[in-house]
Amino acid sequence: MTVKAYVEHVAIRVKDIRWHIEFFREVLGMAVREIDGPSDDPRQYWTLGGLQFMATPDLAAPPTNEAGWLAHLGVMVDDLDAALAAAEPWGVKALPQGRNWLQLPDGLAVELMQAAPGSVEQVLRVNPRAQ
Repeated sequence: MTVKAYVEHVAIRVKDIRWHIEFFREVLGMAVREIDGPSDDPRQYWTLGGLQFMATPDLAAPPTNEAGWLAHLGVMVDDLDAALAAAEPWGVKALPQGRNWLQLPDGLAVELMQAAPGSVEQVLRVNPRAQ
């Protein structure tokens, strides 16, 4: 038997959890899956799409030219051009790796990748909590 696996979520400490929740919801359509704490001031927040944000207000982001706590997130998107356009007003910085690489205010790099037609929708139908 061959084992098959995928990453169900990645937990990330962030200084401003509200900013990250709104950015990933508005730019990439990642809706809430679960919240720990009050919805207006969550301690933790999980998205449909595999991200868990952990509120860490005193977080100091590593310098951008050094290896940090997480190299980058690779996020498959169904429309790369639309995602990049949606990200523009958020004040994220482009990175030298290419137009699809963005740096968020806390220093986290995000690589947006164009997915095959229909594949993002198919993956999002997976219910990670189904028994």
